[in-house]
Amino acid sequence: MGDNAAVKNHHHHHQVFDVSADVAPAGSKCFDDDGRLKRTGTVWTASAHIITAVIGSGVLSLAWATAQLGWIAGPTVLFLFSFVTYYTSTLLAACYRSGDHSTGKRNYTYMDAVQSNLGGMKVKICGWIQYLNLFGVAIGYTIASSISMMAVKRSNCFHASGGKDPCKISSTPYMLAFGAAEILFSQIPDFDQISWLSIVAAVMSFTYSSIGLGLGIAKVAESGKFKGSLTGISIGTVTETQKVWRSFQALGDIAFAYSYSLILVEIQDTLKSPPSESKTMKKATLISVSVTTLFYMLCGCFGYAAFGDLAPGNLLTGFGFYNPFWVLDIANVAIVVHLVGAYQVYCQPLFAFVEKTAADWFPDSEFIKKEYRIQTPIPGFSHFRLNFFRLVWRTLFVILTTVISMLMPFFNGVVGILGAFGFWPLTVYFPVEMYIVQKKIPKWSTRWISLQILSAACLVISIAAATGSFAGLIEDLKSYKPFKASY
Repeated sequence: MGDNAAVKNHHHHHQVFDVSADVAPAGSKCFDDDGRLKRTGTVWTASAHIITAVIGSGVLSLAWATAQLGWIAGPTVLFLFSFVTYYTSTLLAACYRSGDHSTGKRNYTYMDAVQSNLGGMKVKICGWIQYLNLFGVAIGYTIASSISMMAVKRSNCFHASGGKDPCKISSTPYMLAFGAAEILFSQIPDFDQISWLSIVAAVMSFTYSSIGLGLGIAKVAESGKFKGSLTGISIGTVTETQKVWRSFQALGDIAFAYSYSLILVEIQDTLKSPPSESKTMKKATLISVSVTTLFYMLCGCFGYAAFGDLAPGNLLTGFGFYNPFWVLDIANVAIVVHLVGAYQVYCQPLFAFVEKTAADWFPDSEFIKKEYRIQTPIPGFSHFRLNFFRLVWRTLFVILTTVISMLMPFFNGVVGILGAFGFWPLTVYFPVEMYIVQKKIPKWSTRWISLQILSAACLVISIAAATGSFAGLIEDLKSYKPFKASY
């Protein structure tokens, strides 16, 4: 999961227009068939958005995941997840328009698509899962960025003492610092103006992923041998039950690394037509999932080859500190910068949803509705819109995510739970169900049965991954006191 800022940006620029089909004549030069500004996206912009969004911090846990599964199952599972993600993404792409796929009514967001294809209770369930997942992402990102900040501090302390000082550090001050930064950034009312953010985030995620990959390759070259075994981490290093749970948790980590169905519809809404958006989207999905898979295979496999059974849960911070320490520092600073922005991108839809709901519930409340304009000396922000409800609620939200992160600072466990929790419903179940409705696939036909089998298999994987991640969390909690995490 990465940073769909560019998507959101592109997406919000043209929402000024009234969405009704009769605003603009068909075939008009400046407007699309729904009266919004002409969309200009192509296969390449869509692929870039997807790659930016997918290659995020999930890549850091792949070497660990590969180590749990071994040389046979590891790459196989990575490949299978990429295939399922590709296939269900094409199903989801077919649901962008309801009815005819080149002239039907557009669905602007994932929930709109569920609304127009399935309706009823399912829309609510989809919303809950989506927003819970976004909430979880906020926690995962707080943990990951504090780990990276500590890694920089530790590698410098290690370097200064020549490796004699074990450099124990508490994670609490770093989480508080990250939380403080996010409280500030959360006050930006709408995130759509900041298109540079996505570019920065994309550059950052490629920076640290490539450094991780490069260090893995360098370490393999240096020792001249590939570590690891065909079946993964050996019984003895871990007990048999641990082995099972950890393999399941690895599935969750991998699912998390691929999840972008949350934003697929939003990306598709930036594409120009003809050709129909779903055709373009299928091509873009094929390109981006292939690139991502290649990259993930390299990161997962070289990380495993470099460290074998000892592959760390977070590739860039569980490292032996002997390599050029400044390279690791660059990578970890890149992660922090990326996550500070990505946190906002993932939280903005959640903020918007809560604020809209509050306004609907209390239509007359001054506290919720009233905006105060405050002049500021900062160039580019000549005035700031202050709203008390926004100020209070967003601040409380950031405080809550920070406190939870301090209570359970385990990157792998949290990532595994999120991946497991979002994978089946958002990546498989809803796309399959909507596709069946959209294409009117008859019950019990071969096509219907095979889609249901796919969905059932993925549900089993999701449940396994969730239980494995919970077991992992419980194991982590045994040896740990809240707010006292130190590395």
